Amino acid sequence: MGSERMEMRKRQMSVQQESAAGGTAPAQQDQPSQANPRGSNACCFCWCCCCSCSWLKCVTFKNEDRDERNRKASYDVKEGTSDCEDCPNPTLEDVRTWGQSFDKLMCCPAGRNSFRQFLRTEFSEENMLFWLACEEFSKETNKSVIEEKARLIYEDYISILSPKEVSLDSRVREAINRNMPEPNLHTFDDAQLQIYTLMQRDSYPRYLNSLAYKNLLKPLSEQSPES
Repeated sequence: MGSERMEMRKRQMSVQQESAAGGTAPAQQDQPSQANPRGSNACCFCWCCCCSCSWLKCVTFKNEDRDERNRKASYDVKEGTSDCEDCPNPTLEDVRTWGQSFDKLMCCPAGRNSFRQFLRTEFSEENMLFWLACEEFSKETNKSVIEEKARLIYEDYISILSPKEVSLDSRVREAINRNMPEPNLHTFDDAQLQIYTLMQRDSYPRYLNSLAYKNLLKPLSEQSPES
């Protein structure tokens, strides 16, 4: 009897051990499946980080590219507005004649350059630029070139959307608008004359009294043997 009990107890213990082993095994097998969500989350986190980094790099690149374009455009504008007509240095006689009449000033390339630099300080350089553009325009003979240059002049100096729009009265502006579908060499004649008169009456007297003109005249006078 005692031996039978011992045998039964051994079997029970063996069954309990097997049950315990069988219960832990699934738990151990379940562990990898529990780790999968963590792996998935980690992978998702890495993906999000990578996407965020890529997006930030893309935005940074676009911003840098935009800043570079703006800087380049600003540089081009400065270079364009600072370019003047090629001409020899003015003599004392040249500078003195500029003070005699506006016509003599505008007939001299060096005089136009000096006056243009003065207009730039008054933020009205577009008046001279428009007048010069009209002078070049009047020399064209090719019809297609005339149409293209007329469009450019209109967009740069006549359009109300242009930052370089010149001041014209409504009569002249309306006449230009009527002629723009079929522009010709005389499309901007009235506008050019109006801007020329504006510079003569408004800016020219201030130029003659400015340091720009006096500082140009003084050293030439001191170098002249006549003085």
